[in-house]
Amino acid sequence: MPEGDTVHQAARRLHVALAGHTLTRSDLRVPKLALSDLTNRTVLDVTPRGKHLLTRVEGGLTLHSHLGMEGSWRLYTPAERWRGGPAHQIRAILATAERTAVGYRLPVLELLRTTDEHRAVGHLGPDLLGPDWDPEQALRNLRATPERSLGEALLDQRNLAGVGNVYKSEACFLLGVTPWLPVGELPEETATRIPALAKKLLEANRNRPARMTTGVDAPGRRLYVYGRAPRPCLRCGTRVRKAEQGDPTRRRPTYWCPTCQQGPTP
Repeated sequence: MPEGDTVHQAARRLHVALAGHTLTRSDLRVPKLALSDLTNRTVLDVTPRGKHLLTRVEGGLTLHSHLGMEGSWRLYTPAERWRGGPAHQIRAILATAERTAVGYRLPVLELLRTTDEHRAVGHLGPDLLGPDWDPEQALRNLRATPERSLGEALLDQRNLAGVGNVYKSEACFLLGVTPWLPVGELPEETATRIPALAKKLLEANRNRPARMTTGVDAPGRRLYVYGRAPRPCLRCGTRVRKAEQGDPTRRRPTYWCPTCQQGPTP
């Protein structure tokens, strides 16, 4: 499940493979980009912004993509077999003489003028892994809707960019509150911890192949609650619970420990 740390890893891999090289093939497989061709343009850089990827090419163009829940960018050598999924799931192909980047199951793919990138990412809050990170602004954004549940507020990329469903559940566990507790009911000391905690979690995992929040790098023990239901909580032994959270169109599986976390539940 792509989150801010995953997107930053993808951006780094794509940047190393493509930046400074000229595209020998460009195939954008979405109807609105069917006639767009980036061949013979040099890739300038690949930059992450929250959960978004901005691939900038010469000529003032940016290919904006979003991984959504199941998307990915895979890199291959010229002789390597593509294994990211069936051909009908490919949305983009960017190739140089040495490497080929293939985008699978990308829910968002659009070509913008680089000067218009704000149309795609201007709504985002401070990026937890970006140069614009501003913890004070992130906290103000979260507190702007005090009646909203903490879990939903953390997932709203307009508040702070990069937290996904895994870190939502893990952060709430570490804060000792349920994801359904309204932001306005958080104790002051707990609320002020949120930006630093969220950043710490993503920073610690930005270079890891497998996410870890417990400090124990062993299968089944890397995360406190996410994906653990109905197994016992690693801290107290109570069975971890799972329920859906969010509006009907974007409900997300949410995990919590009924002993370690205080607050309302479904």
